[in-house]
Amino acid sequence: MSEPITYRDAGVNIDAQAEALAKAKSSIRSTFIPGVLSDVGHFGGLFDLDAAGVGGQVLVASADGVGTKLEVAKRAGIFDTVGRDLVQHCINDVLVQGARPLFFLDYVGTGKLDPDVVSGLISGCAAACKEHGLALLGGETAEMPGLYAEGDFDLVGFLVGSVARDKILDGSAVKPGQALLGLGSSGLHTNGYSLARKVLFERLGLELDDRPEALGGVTVAEALLAPHRSYFELLWPLLEERKLAAMAHITGGGLLDNLPRVLGGCDAVIEPGSWPVPGLFQMLVEGAGIDRDEAHRAFNMGIGMVLLVDEAEREAVTASLEARGEAVHRIGHTEAGEGLVRWAR
Repeated sequence: MSEPITYRDAGVNIDAQAEALAKAKSSIRSTFIPGVLSDVGHFGGLFDLDAAGVGGQVLVASADGVGTKLEVAKRAGIFDTVGRDLVQHCINDVLVQGARPLFFLDYVGTGKLDPDVVSGLISGCAAACKEHGLALLGGETAEMPGLYAEGDFDLVGFLVGSVARDKILDGSAVKPGQALLGLGSSGLHTNGYSLARKVLFERLGLELDDRPEALGGVTVAEALLAPHRSYFELLWPLLEERKLAAMAHITGGGLLDNLPRVLGGCDAVIEPGSWPVPGLFQMLVEGAGIDRDEAHRAFNMGIGMVLLVDEAEREAVTASLEARGEAVHRIGHTEAGEGLVRWAR
């Protein structure tokens, strides 16, 4: 008679999954806000909108991943920062529609489950949730040998927020003559890593611990793993005061592909040179040998969020942001058009 084959023999270690969850359990529970009715380990997360003070509002949902930034995290052996990236990316995605984030769910898929790696990923998600006042309501960890190579993993997140119906930002308030105000990114955020890795590691031959002059003293690892910035606390007061006509989160596709998502019947006219491009992007563009349009589709080029503001509100909005230490760049304006992004001549 053949020897029995256990689930662990087939490559799935249920005990390791339980260990990873146990390591992250306290950080998950620390995110629970009014409205959370379930605990860690339930089949589904329960959330009471009335208890959270948002009964009757419209729900806004977003799903995203971290992309090949995970390859840098794996190479550096640092896993909590990409968890933070994921949450903060999703926060920005609902924020631009006027929504406050309520709760988040994570998904980790891996070939062979390492409890330290998985707990690091989840703890990073939990830390960002706690910092920004939303609950880590649930998640899933899947060990799938044969689908992922050993050492590989993926991280995906799902965020739900809410907004009063009359405060939804959907592009309908965009009109010609509005100012485009750019807010700085904290680096690549979570986009452009496939090209960045090819340029830095293959073409330029850099290592994670190298400190090229263009990076201003930080290592390659520090520059690439800088967390995706959240703009929630900075911009929420302006949303409450209805000072913003629209917002665009500058993610994959850069300025050229993300601004059209909110433009409606207007064009965005961008002024080249209207903001300082950080050294990391200059090094990547020069190393890749790409033109301006390709650079502004592959990378955010130093602008992580664009606000569309009536000219009558521009000075007040700028002063409010600068009073909180934010550098604000007037990067262009809107004109009647077809929803395109154009460079000023």
